[in-house]
Amino acid sequence: MTAERQRVSFSVVTLLVTGGALVVLACLLGLWVLLRGEQPFAVDVTWNALVTAWFNPVLLAFSRAMNWLGGGWFGVLAMPIAGALALILARRPWAAAYFLTAEAVSAAGVQVLKHAFGRVRPEEILVVSDFGSFPSGHVANAATIAVAAFVIFPRAWVVAVGAVWVLLMAFSRTYLHAHWLSDTLGGGLIGAGAALLVAGAFAVPMARERPALREARR
Repeated sequence: MTAERQRVSFSVVTLLVTGGALVVLACLLGLWVLLRGEQPFAVDVTWNALVTAWFNPVLLAFSRAMNWLGGGWFGVLAMPIAGALALILARRPWAAAYFLTAEAVSAAGVQVLKHAFGRVRPEEILVVSDFGSFPSGHVANAATIAVAAFVIFPRAWVVAVGAVWVLLMAFSRTYLHAHWLSDTLGGGLIGAGAALLVAGAFAVPMARERPALREARR
């Protein structure tokens, strides 16, 4: 086995183990939520009171914009399709397939957990949302995009932008009282975990795609 194959094999195992661990953590957190019934965690109550005290029109408008960007037809369909098309135009078809698959797996995982745990949303919710508060689908989607972007473009600035995107999405979901703070943590775990698990499945063809792309550009 060549050094390159060994490196790719190690990457596959690392991605699968890390992704699986994050998904398991999300499930364990959801189980903890389920066992508590309708009683939120102390940190949930404290954070909910803080964002209520911070109410102002600017933050409300920002949060509503994030609500639109991170969910519905735009966040779930338009953004993934646009990203995949951009990757195809950049001659990264395997990366495009990975990105779309990661988004689909993340969305499916969120729905499975929502219906498995059936957590009630905060009473002060300011937007229309679907069933189940845990985990946050918006944050899961943001985390999937952030992690997938880093897998495809492993740069420090991608990590920074992705982290800011996820944190802002988490803030906006709690500001709108659409989720408890722990819901956003669960969303981040399942979204990142899904992106890493799928990355493990696509690691080999994506690794082959990079040298071919560099050769084509010469």
